[in-house]
Amino acid sequence: MMEQYGFYFDSDRCTGCKTCELACKDYKDLGTEINFRRIYEYTGGNWSPQPNGCWSQNVFAYYMSISCNHCADPACTKVCPTEAMHKNADGFVMVNEEICIGCRYCHMACPYDAPQYDAQKGHMTKCDGCYSRVKTGQKPICVEACPLRALDFAPIEQLRKQYGEQASIAPLPPAEITQPNLVVKPNKNSRPSGDTNGFLGNPREV
Repeated sequence: MMEQYGFYFDSDRCTGCKTCELACKDYKDLGTEINFRRIYEYTGGNWSPQPNGCWSQNVFAYYMSISCNHCADPACTKVCPTEAMHKNADGFVMVNEEICIGCRYCHMACPYDAPQYDAQKGHMTKCDGCYSRVKTGQKPICVEACPLRALDFAPIEQLRKQYGEQASIAPLPPAEITQPNLVVKPNKNSRPSGDTNGFLGNPREV
């Protein structure tokens, strides 16, 4: 049995280039409607007049690259009626496409929108952490593709020891919901989960 693996994301480094997303789509041969990894642009702030006639601003924007977090308490597996969605012996949350009936309950339950319905296949699909690559000592394709090294994938305890316990910034949900195997390095503009001062700047893309 492998150690529980997880993702690390450095929001200071990410420029929103989407190379990780496109590398995943290419490697997994995904259609236009399916993205196992998605880039959220979280933005907000406004301008306000000052007594001296000048204007000041507190505008901010940052990116969040997210895929399946292979959670310790995955919501998707709890609602699956056929047990197609399951956590394997190595801690990867997988979907058995042969017995999935495409009911989409897992998609509705997951706060990260990780399970995705493939209309051509007629059932759910999702990020498997590039399980076959990891088993051979390689990193997931999204990690290797990132030009700014904003992503990593390793045993989660190693990542937490190195980078801390932070696992949620806006627009992600609070980590308590599913206990994601994710570590996030916040940037200076980061807002906490549940923040209402910002908004998702690219809703059509995600």
